[in-house]
Amino acid sequence: MRPIGLSELDRDQRQLFAEALQHYLAGVWQNPRRRSPGRYDLAILHDPTDALPPSNPRALKAFIRAGKRLGLDVELITRKDYGRLAEYDALFIRETTAINHHSFRFAKRAEAEGLVVIDDPISILRCTNKVYLAELLRTHRIRTPATQILRRERTLELEPPLDYPVVLKIPDGAFSVGVTKVHDAAELKDVAERMFQKSDLILAQEYLYTEYDWRIGVLNRQPLYACQYFMSKDHWQIYQHKAGGGVVEGAARTLPLERVPPAVIKTAVKAARLIGTGLYGVDLKQTRQGVCVIEINDNPNIDAGVEDQILKEQLYEEIMAEFLRRLDQRTRLRYRGG
Repeated sequence: MRPIGLSELDRDQRQLFAEALQHYLAGVWQNPRRRSPGRYDLAILHDPTDALPPSNPRALKAFIRAGKRLGLDVELITRKDYGRLAEYDALFIRETTAINHHSFRFAKRAEAEGLVVIDDPISILRCTNKVYLAELLRTHRIRTPATQILRRERTLELEPPLDYPVVLKIPDGAFSVGVTKVHDAAELKDVAERMFQKSDLILAQEYLYTEYDWRIGVLNRQPLYACQYFMSKDHWQIYQHKAGGGVVEGAARTLPLERVPPAVIKTAVKAARLIGTGLYGVDLKQTRQGVCVIEINDNPNIDAGVEDQILKEQLYEEIMAEFLRRLDQRTRLRYRGG
C-alpha cells in the first residue's frame, strides 16, 4: 500500500472519496447530543441497580413528565455519563450520596461547570456526617436525642444523661446501615470495636422509641411534604436488614402539611435551614418531652406511591419548578454580567 494524490484518482474513485469525506466530517463536527427544544437540559443521576434508590422508576418518570410540562428537557444518566456533565444546565442527584462515592464527584464537577445542582456538594458534606450534624444542631439549640461522641483512643464509657439501651451510629451510614442498638457495656464494647474498623468516631445516642418517625421534606427552606415512617414489624427501626441481605421496610403514610403538628414543621424547617437551600428530608420524633431531630438527609426519598400520596404530580412539579427558577436566575445574572 502507498499514499496517492487526488490527481491519480479516476472519476468513480473521486466520487467515492467525496462521499466518504462528507460522511466523516459530518460525524466529527456534529454536537455530542442534539440540542433539545426545551429551555434547559436537566440530568437526573440514578443507579438502575440500586436496591434502595431515593426515587423508584415511577417517580423518575414523573420527574421527566413534570420537567417537560415546564419546558425542561430531562434525561436520566448514570455514573458512566460523568464526562457529559457539561452538556447539561442542571443536575438532580437521585442516588444515595456519600463523600467517597461518585455521586459526590458528580456534584462537585457539576457545580464547577456552573450547573444548578441538587444535592450540592456542601449539603452532601454536611448531611452525610452525623458527627457534624449532632454538633451543628446542639450549637443552634435544636433538640436531639442525648448524644455522646465515642473516640477510638478513649475508654468506652457512657456519660450522663446517657444510659442503656443506646443507639450506636457510624458517621456516614444511610438507610439504617451502620446503626445498632446496644443494651449493656459488654455489647457496647463488642459493637464499637467493629465500628471502629470503619470509622475513628462513633455516635452514641439516646434510644427513643416511637411508633413512627416524622419525615418532613423541605425545599428551599419551605416545607414540601410530610410523611410518617413506621417501624418495621417487630423491629425498632424503619429498615430491618436481614442476615441474608434482604431488607424489610416499615409502612409509610403521607399527610397534608396542615395536619402536621406545627412544632414538627417549625423544627424541621429550622434544622434544614442550617444546611442550605436544597432539598432535604428531616427526620424527627415526637415525644412527651417535645419534638427532636434525629437527622437531616440531603437525598430524601421521593417515591411514587409514598411521598406523592397527597400532592401527586404537583410534588414533582414543585421540585422541577425550583430548578427552573434557579436556572432563570442564573441566566439573568449572566446576561447582566455580560
